[in-house]
Amino acid sequence: MTISFSDVQTLYAKPLLDLVYQAATAHRAHHDASEVQMCTLLSIKTGGCTEDCKYCSQSIHNQTELEKEKLLDVDAVMADARRAKESGSTRFCMGAAWPKATDGRAFDRVVDMVKGVRDMGMEACVTLGMLSETQAQRLKDAGLTAYNHNLDTSEEYYAKIITTRTYQDRMDTIANVAKAGISLCCGGILGMGESREDRIKLLHTLANLNPQPESVPINALVPVEGTPLADAPKLDIFEWVRVIAVARILMPRAMVRLSAGRLSISREAQAMAFMAGANAIFTGDKLLTTPNPGSNEDEMLMNELGLKPRAPNKEECREKLRA
Repeated sequence: MTISFSDVQTLYAKPLLDLVYQAATAHRAHHDASEVQMCTLLSIKTGGCTEDCKYCSQSIHNQTELEKEKLLDVDAVMADARRAKESGSTRFCMGAAWPKATDGRAFDRVVDMVKGVRDMGMEACVTLGMLSETQAQRLKDAGLTAYNHNLDTSEEYYAKIITTRTYQDRMDTIANVAKAGISLCCGGILGMGESREDRIKLLHTLANLNPQPESVPINALVPVEGTPLADAPKLDIFEWVRVIAVARILMPRAMVRLSAGRLSISREAQAMAFMAGANAIFTGDKLLTTPNPGSNEDEMLMNELGLKPRAPNKEECREKLRA
């Protein structure tokens, strides 16, 4: 069913507490509200990306102090995956700073990483830039759980943030992921100077993807020195909560994931986000190249809120029981 833009506008404009209540109700209708999916994100190939994303420390177009690193070997990634599992993560996400995945030994190595993570009993997610149908199928055959490919912002605002690829390029990769039968992880970044209407348009686009994303990461911009957005105004925290709530209502079955920017967001605001339907976080002290709350901080917060880690592959297990 297509969701109209005017319906998203109306929903977004609701009084915040009414909106959070509606989102909490939708959350409880489709999920165990006491569960949070714990995920870990590892940069498997850092820096040297030819895209000109204005928020990114890994772009060669931005004057950051990040050092370029080669693709990690499989054993090193497996060691990190084991540590993540021991820390309570059930999904292990691997990101490579590539504009697009290219066939060859590097891609073969990523396929082996996916197989290794799955063999550990964890969910596996990768983000490798643009992806062809054939590459998506190879990742599916390796057991990939989800592919992350964020839309970042609205189609209209997109060219103000990235000029080296188009919005349609992103939509094409999303289509290739869907054709392969891989779950999609797709969200955006807030606080890049976009308008409220841009946020509404992003949510409208995400909600009308077919199928809808299995996971919706909500990132708050982490300003990085040397990037064009280093001095971007701080995001209004209630706007962050509002986007989370609308995402939950529009995509009730999705995991709504609190992603980048949590280090600068208070514990109280994060608690409100969980109330508004967020049910996944990234753990560990780093997200690719940006800082993140440590595992101990997250464990303390979850204990105080009465939240518990979600089991891995829970939806797969449910489908098998139904069969």
